[in-house]
Amino acid sequence: MELLYGTWHWAISGFLIGIIMLLLIFFGKSFGMSSNLRTLCTIAGAGKHADFFKFDWREQKWNLAVVWGAILGGFVAYNFLSNGTGVNLNPNTIEHLAAMHIDAPNGKLVPDAIFSMETLTTPKGFLILLVGGLLIGFGTRYAGGCTSGHAISGLSNLQVPSLIAVIGFFIGGLIMTHFLLPLIF
Repeated sequence: MELLYGTWHWAISGFLIGIIMLLLIFFGKSFGMSSNLRTLCTIAGAGKHADFFKFDWREQKWNLAVVWGAILGGFVAYNFLSNGTGVNLNPNTIEHLAAMHIDAPNGKLVPDAIFSMETLTTPKGFLILLVGGLLIGFGTRYAGGCTSGHAISGLSNLQVPSLIAVIGFFIGGLIMTHFLLPLIF
């Protein structure tokens, strides 16, 4: 059981992701989390209002299992396989957060200064989450997929658009981390 409670080496996760990707390629499937939103909207009847949602969602039901597995796996890991210490952040990250007046999560998954219900009720907190959600939603649709779809599935299939998208994700993350986040906080 101690194996389940500790942090695994990155090579183990990488190897397992590689095996899964080989299986998906073998079966002619592509992985991505954001495509499930389209599937869920189609199931809910969005095809009556937009042609984008008119497709056979049953072909994608296997991918819905991935989403439910991620949700269930996260719940089990947090509630039953966690030792309660939370996320172990790099000390340099904690220093950078403190310089922006953001406390380290301290036993939680995310900092309260950004993701608490109290912050959500402030105009600034609400606006940050609203604009961030809209930008992520637009970016995901504009890029034709999310980070997991492009970085894991697209790159493993040697797709040039996925390489361009992943480079864009990294550049956007660097701009956000080093320029925009200090301005916001």
